[in-house]
Amino acid sequence: MKVLVYRKCSTCQKALKWLEAHEIAFEERAIVEENPTYEELKEWHAMSGVPLKKFFNTSGMLYKQMQLKDKLPTMTEDEQIKLLATDGMLVKRPFVVGDGFVLTGFKEKEWEEKLLK
Repeated sequence: MKVLVYRKCSTCQKALKWLEAHEIAFEERAIVEENPTYEELKEWHAMSGVPLKKFFNTSGMLYKQMQLKDKLPTMTEDEQIKLLATDGMLVKRPFVVGDGFVLTGFKEKEWEEKLLK
């Protein structure tokens, strides 16, 4: 299982602590230094079953500066994925890629359901 995080993000820190507390093995990847590629994002989106909007860090400064709230509805899915691949700060985090599932953000209940089987 891969967990893409931004170490300065308090939610990411909380998520990593949660994983460690539950003794769940994971591979950590710095989302800014190793931004997800277009191919990865395309594959993960297909696997996730959630709208692409859930992949965006809508509370991030970059999202707001780029006025993506107004621009995303007019962009194609392909354009959105290409945009996400340009900067890790646009991607919702923590971002978990497991065996056949994807989790965006840290929602404890959702994580318990997916990760504590």
